[in-house]
Formats: sequence, structure tokens, C-alpha cells
Amino acid sequence: MKGSQKVIDLLNSLLAGELTAMDQYFIHSRMYEDWGLKRLYDRIAHEMEDETVHADQMIKRILFLGGIPDLTHREPLHVGHTVPEMLQNDLNLEYAVVKALRDGIALCETENDFETRQMLLKQLEDTELDHTYWLEQQLGLIEKMGLPNYQQAMTLAEA
Repeated sequence: MKGSQKVIDLLNSLLAGELTAMDQYFIHSRMYEDWGLKRLYDRIAHEMEDETVHADQMIKRILFLGGIPDLTHREPLHVGHTVPEMLQNDLNLEYAVVKALRDGIALCETENDFETRQMLLKQLEDTELDHTYWLEQQLGLIEKMGLPNYQQAMTLAEA
């Protein structure tokens, strides 16, 4: 099927964001693992998997629309050096993804591509209700508990 070039370009732009998020979550998860923060490692590794699923969906949709997926472009990575910095960098990345998805949904509506719109709506839901919300919670917990208590809690296995 030949799709709108605007939608294909949009999807390639969004794909770069998903691949960037994958890479950033990958390095952060491994840093948490190295520091013994098992719960943070588990959660951020899960987030990396979610971003992989989103990227895969975009790749398949680009191919379906007759485009060529661009896996070479990435946004700059923002690797943190402390737990709060890592969480904040990941949250900033998710905020950028939310904005890009909302803009993309609007474009899909103007291009009458309601299948791509639906895919992006689901990804927006994952990003807002899961990724972004969880990161905001963690930063709030650090503020309430203090960083040492938070980090200690993150070394414990899930109950």
C-alpha cells in the first residue's frame, strides 16, 4: 500500500525517538544493575523492551505504507551520573515523545490515516500512563524519602 509521505516521514522521525529511548534505557538499566539497584534495573529494562515494541510497530507500519525505515538516526543520548539525574533525563525524553506522538496523531488525522493514528494513540497511552507517570512517581519518592532511603528500597527484590 502506498501511504502518505508525510506520515512515513513522521513515523521515521518517531522511530528515531523510540530508538533513542531504547538506547538510553539500555545504558541506564545496566548502570542500575552494576550499582546493585535491582528494582530500578528490572523496571528500566522493561521500559527498554516497551520501546523496542514501539519501534517494531513503527518499522512494520512504515514498510506497510511503502516506505523505508530509517534505523540510522537517533536523538542525542542524555546519560545520567546519579539516580535522580538518570530518572530526570528519562522523564525529559518521555515528555518529548509525548509531544511528538500528539503532533503525529494530529498529522495522521489531516492525512486521513486512521490506522497509524490508532497505533500512535496506543503508544501515547503507554508513554503517558505507564512510562511518564512511573518516572514522575520515582522522582517524587526521592523527594519524600530522601535519596539514600530510595536507593536502599531499590536494592530489594520485588515482594
